[in-house]
Amino acid sequence: VARRLSLRKHPECHSMAGGKAIEHLAQTGNRQQHTFRLPMRQYRNCDFSFSGLQNLVNKVITQKEKEEGIQEGEILSCVEDIAAAVQHAVAVHIIQRTYRAMLFCIKNSILSSKNATLVVSGGVASNQYIRKGLQTLADANDFAFLCPPPRLCTDNGVMIAWNGVERLRAGLGVLHSTDGIRYEPK
Repeated sequence: VARRLSLRKHPECHSMAGGKAIEHLAQTGNRQQHTFRLPMRQYRNCDFSFSGLQNLVNKVITQKEKEEGIQEGEILSCVEDIAAAVQHAVAVHIIQRTYRAMLFCIKNSILSSKNATLVVSGGVASNQYIRKGLQTLADANDFAFLCPPPRLCTDNGVMIAWNGVERLRAGLGVLHSTDGIRYEPK
């Protein structure tokens, strides 16, 4: 979405990654100016998909470009509102699917309803709007909430390394045997 909105050309966002730019602009946007239908509503499972949402957003952007008489690649006047609406739709989708997963795990005795923990990591965990929504979800369902600081949530490689450090600190080890493991540097 950030690429399609050409946020690298936006004066406030030119040095930001796409997700950070969306989050930044969404703070001043009105999410109610655009309502995006949530993905996969017909599926009652825990899967995530954002392709349908991306298609809807692309259609709205194309329509707005025509209305404003601008070419693709120019900044829309409503870019903040689109960013806010997209961020909200993504957050709601993630929260709903995570809630289903929590219920599934409790119902099937995969997790105890006591001492259950929701762990959020990776790039999406750096978004404060999504993070707050998941914190609220965890609190409402008596789950502990564990989320690394945003500065550690930008790269999955960093998250994997963080997990390894925590396992070593806990004395769990990282790998018991290297037999049969092949690796090739890029």
